[in-house]
Amino acid sequence: MSRSLQLVPLLCALLSGCGESIEQPLEQTTEKIYAVDPSVNYSIRKRDGSIRIYGWGEPEIKVQAIKKAYSTDRLNKIAVDISVQPDSVSIETNFPPMPRWGLFDRSATVDYTIIVPETSKITRVELINGEVSIDGIRGGSVDASLTTGRLYAHNCFGNLRLTVNNGGLDLGYDWWEQRSFSIDAQIARGSVRAFIPGDASFHLLAESLTGKVASDFTDQKQRNGQVPKIDTRIGANLGPDIKIRATQGNVKIVEINP
Repeated sequence: MSRSLQLVPLLCALLSGCGESIEQPLEQTTEKIYAVDPSVNYSIRKRDGSIRIYGWGEPEIKVQAIKKAYSTDRLNKIAVDISVQPDSVSIETNFPPMPRWGLFDRSATVDYTIIVPETSKITRVELINGEVSIDGIRGGSVDASLTTGRLYAHNCFGNLRLTVNNGGLDLGYDWWEQRSFSIDAQIARGSVRAFIPGDASFHLLAESLTGKVASDFTDQKQRNGQVPKIDTRIGANLGPDIKIRATQGNVKIVEINP
């Protein structure tokens, strides 16, 4: 038997069995509901996984947390800490430490689905790796930062401050509401796309330091992405301020339902 064939059983043993490498992770789901004042502030922080936030018209917050790991011990050591105070709600995740040696069970993620009053002030959303989506905030505000992954904001008519270090950032609207709000979206490395209805009115300031900016709402040169910056007012009304900035990447403003 050749030396390479002799190594196969050894490698399988080191990885705790070849068959185990394709096992599905264990899951544990918890759901909690709290009555809150619509004006309370929210803070949400964690390391890995996803955070999905939805606005609704009830004075309650619902939190669903799905913990995932490849062993029961590691699953039970993931702690979801929810603190509800009269003026604030804090959701934090504490993960067990990574093993120092080997490749054995370095897993641990939590996926959150959080439903909050649509007028909420979400003062901090922090995620290191994964996906953040925010949907249906109307009249409230969101300050969200993501280190690596993708960030989505959908039908949010509130003040948004969105920051991504590596990955992608998308803004999308199925309809338009002429109300007072603002958007400040920035990405260091990656591209930004915004999907906005053709009947919208807004002030657009979009720029890229090293890439190109394209907008369906402007002239042919700017539609083709031949400029590094667009600063213009679109529509007949004043509308909100939409600021988009990419350091290394492109910016695309797409007109929907023109």
